[in-house]
Amino acid sequence: MYTIVDIETTGNGIKGNKITEISIFKYDGKQIVDEFTSLVNPQSPIPYFITGLTGIDDQMVRNAPTFQEIADTVQNITEGCIFVAHSVNFDYGVIKEEFRQIGIDFNRKKLCTVRLSRILIPGLRSYSLGKLCSAVEIPLVDRHRARGDAHATVLLFEKLIRDPNAESILKKFLNARSQEATLPPHLPKSVFDAIPSKPGIYYFKNQKGEIIYVGKAIDLKKRVLGHFYDKSRKEIQMCSETADIDFKLAGSELVALLMESAEIKRLFPPYNRAQKRTVKQYAIFSYEDRNGIMHLAYNTIKGAPSPLKIFHNQTACRAYLEDICKSFSLCPKYCHLQQTNAACSHHQINTCEGICRGEESISTYNKKVDVAIAHMKMLASEVRVIKEKGRDDTETAVILIVDGIYKGFGFIDNDIEISNLEDVEAFITPQKHTMETDSILTQYLLKHTESMVLHIPA
Repeated sequence: MYTIVDIETTGNGIKGNKITEISIFKYDGKQIVDEFTSLVNPQSPIPYFITGLTGIDDQMVRNAPTFQEIADTVQNITEGCIFVAHSVNFDYGVIKEEFRQIGIDFNRKKLCTVRLSRILIPGLRSYSLGKLCSAVEIPLVDRHRARGDAHATVLLFEKLIRDPNAESILKKFLNARSQEATLPPHLPKSVFDAIPSKPGIYYFKNQKGEIIYVGKAIDLKKRVLGHFYDKSRKEIQMCSETADIDFKLAGSELVALLMESAEIKRLFPPYNRAQKRTVKQYAIFSYEDRNGIMHLAYNTIKGAPSPLKIFHNQTACRAYLEDICKSFSLCPKYCHLQQTNAACSHHQINTCEGICRGEESISTYNKKVDVAIAHMKMLASEVRVIKEKGRDDTETAVILIVDGIYKGFGFIDNDIEISNLEDVEAFITPQKHTMETDSILTQYLLKHTESMVLHIPA
């Protein structure tokens, strides 16, 4: 037994989306045996663009029942039935969320007529309900109203299950281990099945083959699947447009982060936002106060004269300065990690040797500051090769940093010996040094020990 369902909503993503109309046809595989159709009071305003699409406005639903008032009817008519809809994850997700909000767990087996149509009626340019019905000569009356769309979906489903291959396809779709009902309507399962559970980056593409999103993951398959379960408005829209997924292996999270950043900058996919925003930069700088004491401090890049090191968020900047303060026995007060007129009393840093209490001479303290500054400058004027796992056991990934500038990454076979900069450069794919790559590498170097970074002569 099947229930073919269509809903109209306020259009605010799954969690904020409220039903304004619902239509359910109960179908036994041969004929319609029951029907329930009703306007629904969403108890929230209906946006003008939704009214323009559906014709349903606030006045029409003012005296309609709320979802809670029809919940028992929806439960009863769908009980023991397979939930069928065109792009089923949307309708099912909204209804499930409506039930959740009134304390009821709603679970049904699902079938998507878009995915079924792509297999049983291949070769069409579009599988939207309107164009699909037109292509196979199914009458569609009262478009964008729940009953009209639901009834057209019944006729489409009836046509689909009469196909000679329908029985085996339906059995496959309804298999408890199958992810057919979870995948986006236009994405072939074979494409998802080909994605490995390894670190890398992935590309979501629309039906025109255009890249609409780039992401990175330690486990590609798991991360991609996570998009399909996400109920935010952006994710629902993005997944509904996804018709293909490509990927590249990275070997490690660090390389994946760098690859993702480069691809976002190159492609500017419409659903990537994070690396398109303007990032406020911070910097560490030094100055001498009226008493002749050398200070290390941090501020926004505009307020930092002659910056010693630049960061792309305040947290990373402060963390780095704390590390410098500890490593060179500097004073938290004179590193501007503690605002006080008295002696320092930082809860984490206790390496101060007394400059703030008059127990250490200014000249001695300033020499330590000079050494710390020299250390920061030295780290920005050397060749560094970070070694990470390769894409398989036969290779190693390398990231090249020269004079503090990210130069790129590459993969080197394990049986090749590296002894100088030229050896590394031969395998490097050149990349741009950006705010994002600088932040990624700074965070990495702060967290990892020197033993994980290979220093080689220039």
